[in-house]
Amino acid sequence: MGDVDPTQATFPLTAYCFMTGFTDSISFSSVFVWCAFQTGNSVQLALALARLFEGPSSERDTSFHIPDQQALTSVLTFLAGASLGRIGDKMGNKTRLWMFLGTMLQALLTMAAALAIWQGGQGSIAADRGSPAWTNALGFVTVGFMSATMGLQGIMGKRVNTQFATTIVLTTVWCEFMADPDLFKLRRRIVSRDHKIIAIFALFLGGFIGRAILAQIGSAGALGVGTGMRIVVAISWLFVKSKPPKQ
Repeated sequence: MGDVDPTQATFPLTAYCFMTGFTDSISFSSVFVWCAFQTGNSVQLALALARLFEGPSSERDTSFHIPDQQALTSVLTFLAGASLGRIGDKMGNKTRLWMFLGTMLQALLTMAAALAIWQGGQGSIAADRGSPAWTNALGFVTVGFMSATMGLQGIMGKRVNTQFATTIVLTTVWCEFMADPDLFKLRRRIVSRDHKIIAIFALFLGGFIGRAILAQIGSAGALGVGTGMRIVVAISWLFVKSKPPKQ
C-alpha cells in the first residue's frame, strides 16, 4: 500500500506511452478512429452535426455514418474507462497495489477487445475512410473496450503526475518540450526534457511495432500481444521503489 516514487517510474510510464501508439495503430488502421486521442473524435462528431445544416433541406445528409458512430462509441467508452480510475482515489492513486491492479484491469479490457474482434470475424486493415474494416456489433464492442483501456491508462498516468503527463495525449508534451528553457543544453541531463523525448519516441515506436504486428497476424492477434505487454507493465509496477518519507 506504499506510494510509488514517480521519479523511479520511468519504465512503466514509458511502456504506457508505447501502448498508446500500439493501441491507436490498431484502431486507426481498422476504422480510422483514435482510441486515445479524443480531440479528433470530438471534432469528427461536430462535423457530423454540421452536415445536418449544409445545403437545401431536401439534399442534406441526415444519416449517422458508421465512422461517426464509432467516434461516438470511442468518446463515451473512453470516459467510462477513465471513471474506473476513481477506484484509485479510494485505494490511493499512487499506491503500488492500485498501479498493479489498474494496469491488470487495462490488460483485461485489451483482452476483451481481442476476443470481441476475433469473434467478429472481420478484417484488420481498412481500404479507405469510407470503408472501415469493423462494421458489425462486435467491431463496435472492440472499439469500446480499446477506448476504455486508454481512458483508464490516461487517468492513472495523470495521477502519477510526471513529465509523461497522461501518457496518451502528447500534443501538450510536444509543446512543453519545445518550450523547455533547457532544450538546447545537450551536455546535461535534464529530466523535464529527456523524459518528454522518451515519451514521444515510445509513442512512435509503439505505433510502428503495432502496425507491423497487425499486418502479420491481424487485429485479434495484435491485441492479444498487447494484452501480454500490459501484464508485463503491471508486474513492473511491483518493483518501482517507494516514495521516500518526508523529512
